[in-house]
Amino acid sequence: MDILISGLLLGGTYALMAMGLNLQYGVARIMNLANGEMLVLGGLAAFWLFTASAISPLITALVVAPLAFAGNWLIYRYLLLPLVRRSKNQGQLEVDSILATFGISFALVGVMVSIHGEYITYSYLADPFSILGSTVALNRLVAFLAAATIGAALYIWLNRTYAGTAVRAVSVDTEAAGLVGINVDRISALAFALGGAVTAVGGTLISTFITLDASIGVIFTMKALIIIIMGGVGDIRGAIIAALILGLVETTVATVIDPGLTLAAAYVIFLAVLLFRPQGLFGRRTS
Repeated sequence: MDILISGLLLGGTYALMAMGLNLQYGVARIMNLANGEMLVLGGLAAFWLFTASAISPLITALVVAPLAFAGNWLIYRYLLLPLVRRSKNQGQLEVDSILATFGISFALVGVMVSIHGEYITYSYLADPFSILGSTVALNRLVAFLAAATIGAALYIWLNRTYAGTAVRAVSVDTEAAGLVGINVDRISALAFALGGAVTAVGGTLISTFITLDASIGVIFTMKALIIIIMGGVGDIRGAIIAALILGLVETTVATVIDPGLTLAAAYVIFLAVLLFRPQGLFGRRTS
């Protein structure tokens, strides 16, 4: 039972960092290698405000969300949209976006090192909490509940609103979406900015129980990529379920075998999905 509870809570953490990248890659077609750095920036903001003014990270998340949305919209509008417009096919766009966001990630790491070169760690809601006989830290439970709330809100928005329907249409086929009157550039910018905001909010919550530093963003990016490939590119439901599966697997490996093998276990799952179900758990096979 301890493994199950801990695995689900860890999966909720992973869902927070994967949902943002899923929107950016699944809709805007941008493989954002700076996704992890955006998460660390959210954690850094929470650290600053909590240590300097005792402001709760939960409140910081409400401030970080619109700022991250605006920042990611500007990045897409002025740095990435020119790449989208000049690319002749999806393959070229992916290569160009990988190179561009790789450079952005290095720039963000440099900025964070110059501002705060030390580890980002503080104690918030670290009190023990009992669930079905298992004791967990309250901050992990809060992050899990936040991930569930954000995931549910995104799922409802994508399936019950006009803007969400437009986002799904662009995710399926950009050319067809444009033919029915959808402004593809605007919807892609919206998805990219929203994905960045979700990631940054995840960083504020994750920072309450994980020690961060400027260079750790690449680990979060890689795990988020594993999750969205597992769940199906562009599928929020798939990302959440894949995150929970990864959390359970890593917790089981860490408890039963060796904590040092958790990253190896993640990549074994990743390779298995690529080999046997490359479209993801909820993706459709291409005809």
